[in-house]
Amino acid sequence: MKQWATFDRYNFLIYLLTYPAVIISNYIIFGPLYFQDKSLFIDSTIIINIWGAVIFVVLTLWMNYMRYCYGAPDQFGQRLLYSMLMYVGFMMSAILILYWLYEQLGYPYKPETIPWVLMIGFVTNVISAGSHESIYTYNQLRQSTEREYKLKQLHMQQQMDVLKQQVNPHFLFNSLNSLITLIGEDPKQAETFTEELSSVYRYVLRASEQNLTDLATELSFIHSYVHLLQTRYGSGFQLSIEVDKRFQSYQIPPLTLQLLVENAVKHNIVMKSKPLTVQIQTDSLANLHVRNNIQRKRQGVMSTGVGLANILSKYEMLGQPMPSVREETNQFVVALPLIPV
Repeated sequence: MKQWATFDRYNFLIYLLTYPAVIISNYIIFGPLYFQDKSLFIDSTIIINIWGAVIFVVLTLWMNYMRYCYGAPDQFGQRLLYSMLMYVGFMMSAILILYWLYEQLGYPYKPETIPWVLMIGFVTNVISAGSHESIYTYNQLRQSTEREYKLKQLHMQQQMDVLKQQVNPHFLFNSLNSLITLIGEDPKQAETFTEELSSVYRYVLRASEQNLTDLATELSFIHSYVHLLQTRYGSGFQLSIEVDKRFQSYQIPPLTLQLLVENAVKHNIVMKSKPLTVQIQTDSLANLHVRNNIQRKRQGVMSTGVGLANILSKYEMLGQPMPSVREETNQFVVALPLIPV
């Protein structure tokens, strides 16, 4: 079943709210005779209730479809306009068909009541559409508040993770060891290495203060991070970046690429004879694909799955499409949806 082809309790509550208009309409159409003639009362009440149920189903599905097509906050005007046009047009047509049906059945209706019943239909539409929109807006606001709260919690956890990374003795030891070696062998390269190491830690500190960063900034950071890796592994680690310039301003959660590169190095052999290659590419659908060749270490590395889980959680809390993770033809691939500004 389509996502929008469903009903919830709020739909039925709104129907009950506007139901008195059904009985009032019949009373206006037939006058006091509506309650005086038992046969007329029963038959016309059944007919108008069936007709009212048809109107309820059609207009509710239309409202749900409008939310499905124009659900974004900045599309409120379009959603309300198209909803009201359908509400008014369908309701007016349904009322005229009802009068025609009563005439075919020989019921003693009053033609002069048509404008009054049309007015009741219009007012009922306004109440119904207003109630639907109020409930929908409230639910969106509530979900947004919950998402923001969860995002703050995740952000606090991220800050703690960042602090752990800052004092990670393994990474710090390898970086300083490489630096010490370079100072004796190539002072100029040692100076470059120090600058890149400084850029990495400066970015890590800044990343704790924001939920999103533009792709160009993240790629600049990953160049500095990869420089440290290549200083240690040489040609054993290779990076290829093919990013369409039009996506440079798109956004992703900070440190996402670092987590994926670190994950690749952690679980795979990195040697000059067996180089580990990481490719970062965009596609026409604004997805960023990060892939690496699979050459797992003989002694398996314990994986907590925290890195990938952290990335998925960030996208979920931001209310964005979820990244996909897959293995294909000896390649490990993560597809990250880029977020437009």
